[in-house]
Amino acid sequence: MAASALIRGAPLLRLRLQHHHRFATGLLVPLRRSWCSKEDSTRLEEDDVSVSNPAALSLRKAPKYSSWDDQNYRRWKDEEAEIWRDIEPITHLAKDILHSNRYMDGEQLIAEDEKVVAERLLAYHPNSDDKIGCGLDSIMVDRHPQFKNSRCLFVVRTDGGWIDFSYQKCLRSYIRMKYPAHAERFIKEHFKRGS
Repeated sequence: MAASALIRGAPLLRLRLQHHHRFATGLLVPLRRSWCSKEDSTRLEEDDVSVSNPAALSLRKAPKYSSWDDQNYRRWKDEEAEIWRDIEPITHLAKDILHSNRYMDGEQLIAEDEKVVAERLLAYHPNSDDKIGCGLDSIMVDRHPQFKNSRCLFVVRTDGGWIDFSYQKCLRSYIRMKYPAHAERFIKEHFKRGS
C-alpha cells in the first residue's frame, strides 16, 4: 500500500525537484516532458545547453533589426515622427466626428469642424473638384450607402446632391504631396490596405 502511494507520488516529486533546481540555479530551464520522444528529448537537451551556456548563444545568428546607428533608419524615424505630428490633429478630429456621439447620422458638421475638414482634408482629396462639383454647401456625417455599418463624411453640394469622401484618401494624398521621399513607406506601414 505504501509502495503504491510512493509510486503515484514519484512524478510529483520529480516535478518538485526540477522546479526547485530551475530556481536554485537561477536559470529558467524548460521542463523536460517524460512523455516526449527520444528525438524531442535530445532537441530539448540541446536547447538547455544553449540557454545555460552563454558562449553557445553567440554562435546563433543575431536577429536582424534596424539599428539606431544606421543613418537612413534614424532619418526615417525622425521623418515618421514629423508626419505623425502633422497629421495627428486632423486624424483625431476625423475619427472623433465619425466614431463618437458628437454627430448623429445625417447631421451637418458645425461651422468650425466643417472649416477644418474642408481645408485640411477635402482640399487634398485626389478628386476634390469632382466631389465638390457645382459648389460646397456643407459637410455631413452619415452611413455609407453600400456599407451600412460604416459611417463616412459627405460633401453636400449647392444643388442638393451629396457624395461621400474618404478622409484616409485625403490624408494619403496630403502626405504624398508634403513628404514625397517618405510617403509610400509611411502609408504602407500606417494605413489599412485598400482603404
